[in-house]
Amino acid sequence: MPTNKSVALYPDLSLTLTESGTGRPCLILHGGGGPATVSGLASHLARTAHAITPVHPGWDGTRRPEWLTGIDDLALAYLRYLQDRGLSDVLVVGSSIGGWIAAEMAVRDTGGILTGLVLIDPVGVHVQGEPIRDFFALDARGVAEYAWHDPARSHRGHQTLSADQVALQRDNMTTLRVLAGDPYMHDPKLLRRLRRVEVPALLLWGASDRIATPAYGAAYAEAFGNGRLHVIPEAGHLPQLERPEATFAAIDGHLNETVVDPAGARLPGDLSRDR
Repeated sequence: MPTNKSVALYPDLSLTLTESGTGRPCLILHGGGGPATVSGLASHLARTAHAITPVHPGWDGTRRPEWLTGIDDLALAYLRYLQDRGLSDVLVVGSSIGGWIAAEMAVRDTGGILTGLVLIDPVGVHVQGEPIRDFFALDARGVAEYAWHDPARSHRGHQTLSADQVALQRDNMTTLRVLAGDPYMHDPKLLRRLRRVEVPALLLWGASDRIATPAYGAAYAEAFGNGRLHVIPEAGHLPQLERPEATFAAIDGHLNETVVDPAGARLPGDLSRDR
């Protein structure tokens, strides 16, 4: 059963976490839509791994200290959490800005804690000729149009939200603007830094994503020292919601390929070890 907990990293910063499953540690980082967008993914990974799903400070009513103003701050906070727990052989799975956080963690991981990355339609880099759609300029219908393969499905879901849920989403967007609004949705230095990241990086991309296009994803994957792009048809910016089976199958394959033993040797197919 999932366990919810609060972990103090600093006197003024605590992380709200959900943990479930046993095995290889998998840190699952949500995007701007909040932890609900990766809950199904976390449940799937918990079948074979130790799934750790934090709520980014400032989302869903959690507290964000005033000094936490950038994606780099989140990346360093999560690395600190992994270090404090003494975790190793960690796979980080991130959706949208969660993928951006994962990439920033990888370039700062001097201790070799991370051994695999799965970035699902991440933002975070600047690609010439492939601008990231201005998410803050879109209303609910616009988000559905650009972020989903099936816009009608998303828009219908938004129409059923309660007033409290709409207010929570508004607050989440305020936090997102603080962390990623200027420069808009990217770190100008990140793209060139990724070449030094040698851990296997799988970038999953919805073929119909019009927030950040598959061409943007191809450039992102190429920037890693060991990256590859896998495009998922009939999916937009959140393929884990629109095409969960295809998304989970791709991630399971990457889990198999990136498991290591304590001596550093690859152990394909071994997902049962309890860390």
